[in-house]
Amino acid sequence: MDKINVKDIKIERLQQNHNIKHFKSYEQELADFLIEDALNNQNNQISVTYLWFLNTGELVGYVTLLNDRINLEGELKEIFRGKGIGYHSLPALKIGRLCVDDNFLRKGIGTMIIDFSIKVAFHIFEKYSGCRFIVLDAKRNATNDPIHFYKKLGFKELKERRKGTTPMYLDLVSDIKLSA
Repeated sequence: MDKINVKDIKIERLQQNHNIKHFKSYEQELADFLIEDALNNQNNQISVTYLWFLNTGELVGYVTLLNDRINLEGELKEIFRGKGIGYHSLPALKIGRLCVDDNFLRKGIGTMIIDFSIKVAFHIFEKYSGCRFIVLDAKRNATNDPIHFYKKLGFKELKERRKGTTPMYLDLVSDIKLSA
């Protein structure tokens, strides 16, 4: 199967009646989160999970979004000070989880999910509140290198490292080249 066209995708906010039990990921923790925790987090207003379905009804991926901030430290602090922005942190939309079903890897779903997340961030800014960045914690693993994937889409690594993850960010003002 070649790349999947965005016209063949239907996006729905996770609901109790969605059949998510058969979602498969080489990273079991991501499948477990969707099946066991995503709806509970959503019901507790912690995050919102969006499911990505083919028009045939097959679940091909999901993204979980929540509010966050990015601390301006080191090089970032200097860049923003130079722009006259003296805050210690700036508002962000966080991609808490992003996963594509094993059967649909390398078909363009992940890139579409990032594009969707960028649109959500711009919508937040246009309608509701400040939102300067998209942030995430990329988790390196033996099977896949998500850091390369995110860098290809314009994300940059923060200098700080947490155990097992690499914090990354996308500046919605200077890093985005919007496609028509």
